[in-house]
Amino acid sequence: MYKTVVVILTLTACLSSAKKQTQMNELAPDAWAELQEQILESVILDVRTEEEFESGYIKGALNMDIHGGADFLSSIDALDKSKSYFVYCRSGARSAQACQLMIQKGFIAVYNLDGGVLNWHRNLEK
Repeated sequence: MYKTVVVILTLTACLSSAKKQTQMNELAPDAWAELQEQILESVILDVRTEEEFESGYIKGALNMDIHGGADFLSSIDALDKSKSYFVYCRSGARSAQACQLMIQKGFIAVYNLDGGVLNWHRNLEK
């Protein structure tokens, strides 16, 4: 009987935590436009430096430099966790880190724009 209760409690805990966990979604350029149209509450987040951002960015993007330390963390904490976020950088490495951080902080829908601006250059504004 004791084993049964322990197993049930363990399974319940696992299922509960599984619902709360999210994974970073990699998103290719061709899939992004379609998905963005389907999601009403979305934000495009550029995690490059201000200088990189000024050299070209995706229209409507917010710039929050991931290397900004506490400023970056404060900016992330101020975002609405219920919205969907499309995150990018130059090549995809910094945006992947930002996505993982956002997931740890409880964001429910985070998409890494695969390959960064190197892969998304056709979508850039200057």
